[in-house]
Amino acid sequence: MMTSKTQIIQIFTDGSCHTQKRVGGWAAILFFENQQIEIKGHVYDTTHNAMEILAVLKALDYLEKNEIGFSKIEIISDSQYVVRIIERKEKLQLANFLTKKNTPIRNVDLVKKLISKIETMPLAFFKIKAHQKKTKKINYNRVVDKLAREEVRKIILQ
Repeated sequence: MMTSKTQIIQIFTDGSCHTQKRVGGWAAILFFENQQIEIKGHVYDTTHNAMEILAVLKALDYLEKNEIGFSKIEIISDSQYVVRIIERKEKLQLANFLTKKNTPIRNVDLVKKLISKIETMPLAFFKIKAHQKKTKKINYNRVVDKLAREEVRKIILQ
């Protein structure tokens, strides 16, 4: 699936986690060339923030795997953790991804992967307010939130 290299792709992402059972779900909706693609999945032994990052990474992997061209990718997320990684990138790298106690930061593998994507892809991050019910058009943040939560429930109810 080759597509235009001049298009701007919008991606709505979200992650969810059952903190007691440590089961998580992630979801993303990608918009490009009049297409709307939903992707989603689940992970065991995880955290909420890991699912938030994984949703972004899975969406970017989808673009690469399917050779979808773009000039810019807009990531729309309700996760301040995800949106602000770009601001914390240099600090994290200078600290070699270690905390002040000299232990690896949480989700270090996912954070490193996301930073690698930030450095090699034209990404722009936008923070959206979570769980806004009243909007004039479809609120895709709510849609991905619902998809991610459904993934968690699917595993818990097995």
